[in-house]
Amino acid sequence: MLDNLKKYDIVLASGSPRRRELLEGLGLSFRVEVIKGIKECYPPTLPVDEVPEYLSRLKSHAYNVTGNELLITADTVVVLGGELIGKPHGEQEAREMLHKLSGNTHTVVTGVTIATVHGSASFSCKSQVEFAVLTDEEIDYYVDRYQPLDKAGSYGIQDWIGYMGIKGINGSFYNVMGLPVQRLYSVLKSM
Repeated sequence: MLDNLKKYDIVLASGSPRRRELLEGLGLSFRVEVIKGIKECYPPTLPVDEVPEYLSRLKSHAYNVTGNELLITADTVVVLGGELIGKPHGEQEAREMLHKLSGNTHTVVTGVTIATVHGSASFSCKSQVEFAVLTDEEIDYYVDRYQPLDKAGSYGIQDWIGYMGIKGINGSFYNVMGLPVQRLYSVLKSM
């Protein structure tokens, strides 16, 4: 599948092992190149659900696409009650984030940019995630054992907390993991 991409040297510009795993699931041959030193800043007036796509474009512009490269960049955020929840800066902040999400439904938004020397295309995908009420003990267990400091909203749906704490999802499961693979596949098919 995706024979149209054989002409490209595909580059995933992300250090996320989940994104790597999800892109591998499409059967693509690619290499990972992490772009360092990008300040993930965005205009304060930008609506929160547009932030991930904006940041994916920012990451894409930081990479100098040459020759036959096809670059994929992405960014994922959690939005609860209009508040953007990114990655925690420590275990205490992770616990606070999980307390906010406990018993509530939030939105996970992932923005993706695909770039070649001929141009780029960006899109975003939204999924609604409903959390069960979490006890302090469950939150402590998860943070202590799984160290979710590299995850938007302080959780990975594929981890223990996803098994016991997610009541429902409306949208793409893989989007919540960090890469809306079905939508990405559709865009890549048309390249």
